[in-house]
Amino acid sequence: MAEVLLSVRDLVVEFPTRRGVLTAIDHVSFDIHAGEVLGVVGESGAGKSLTGAAIIGLLEPPGRIAGGEILLKGKRIDNLGAEAMRRIRGKRIGMVFQDPLTSLNPLYTIARQLIETIRTHWDVSEKEARERAVALLDRVGIPAARRRIDEYPHHFSGGMRQRVVIALALAAEPELVIADEPTTALDVSVQSQIIDLIKEICAERGAAVMLITHDMGVIAETADRVAVLYAGRLVEIGPVRDVITAAEHPYTRGLMGSIPTLTQETDRLVQIPGAMPRLTALPTGCAFNPRCEQVLARCRADRPEPKCRGGARQVACWLHEQKAVDHV
Repeated sequence: MAEVLLSVRDLVVEFPTRRGVLTAIDHVSFDIHAGEVLGVVGESGAGKSLTGAAIIGLLEPPGRIAGGEILLKGKRIDNLGAEAMRRIRGKRIGMVFQDPLTSLNPLYTIARQLIETIRTHWDVSEKEARERAVALLDRVGIPAARRRIDEYPHHFSGGMRQRVVIALALAAEPELVIADEPTTALDVSVQSQIIDLIKEICAERGAAVMLITHDMGVIAETADRVAVLYAGRLVEIGPVRDVITAAEHPYTRGLMGSIPTLTQETDRLVQIPGAMPRLTALPTGCAFNPRCEQVLARCRADRPEPKCRGGARQVACWLHEQKAVDHV
């Protein structure tokens, strides 16, 4: 097993409001190993992007980390000052956002943005930085990179802009790349190319990837392990093959059942009833209990914590404890 690169321990993210404090991330824990692709999946509002933003220190005020620890190679980074965190962001942790238009400055050429990023993290001349920038654009699949580097973001298509964003994220050769819905705004034909590109380049450099998405199909094709979030809580985590073929949490099974396949004939896809609860109205006990068809009395009263189900598999569900009791 490769060394643990990133360790998130009991992470709590809160948003103070006039009506009280809202807990958006509620004691979430996971590790990412060097060279690994960890998929983080869940519905909109599950807390996926907030988790990524907390890791790189880009929570929007009044959001704050209210508990837990984030460690990069064993050293805490969640308590660092703004300047220290800025040096880590980009140099050791790269970020690929879902909308390249908000990641690129429309007033600057691609050359200026790449060169500034490279020179911020490396002690190189303007000429050498430019050569590195051209090489990066060429590597991420920008045709005629040496000519197009002096163009502006609006001269590029959505897929090409996302490739530029990937080049920016990799410019300082980070140890970890957090890709937050990197294919959401792209055509289906381009999505797999972008995902394959991220995975391929990170594998070349030995970097780990935290891939945030709502698409279980992308996770199935890309990730080594998958973490499933629901209402700011971790409900299941484990090797992607195990989770996909034998999901143990009812919510994960619902996500898997909503994916159409070419080999299985069915009249209707699985539908999870209801909607994810608002942060202002989280139910007592398991947050999924109002939507769960296997709900127990305990599910409505007590919150389950993730427990080991063998190997690297963890599930937060009272059903498994009940099955163990019934078996005895």
